[in-house]
Amino acid sequence: MQQYAQHLADVVKTARLELGLTQEEVAERCDTDVRTIINMEKGRGNPKLETLFKVVRVLKIDARELFEDRPQDGSPSIHRACLLINECSEDEAATLLPVIEAVLTALRSRSGITIQ
Repeated sequence: MQQYAQHLADVVKTARLELGLTQEEVAERCDTDVRTIINMEKGRGNPKLETLFKVVRVLKIDARELFEDRPQDGSPSIHRACLLINECSEDEAATLLPVIEAVLTALRSRSGITIQ
């Protein structure tokens, strides 16, 4: 059970730091005590489902990061891109989709421009 608590701790802390939030700010946004967030990040305790749900939403954590056994690639750029996409409305996503596909096609083609 400890491995799951540590995995949750790592995911929560990483997400919080990527968003530039303090533990206090997360606690406030989740309407919970800061000790709850501290304990969660240290792999202690067993957060209530309601609290876990709020933390996942506030920190914009993809729930698959918590429940999939496969290791995440850890790429900050991919994580940031996913966060941005997840914040899009359906209309925004529909507008962006052809642009993303075109850029990926260009990047993946042998005659495409190398972007550094």
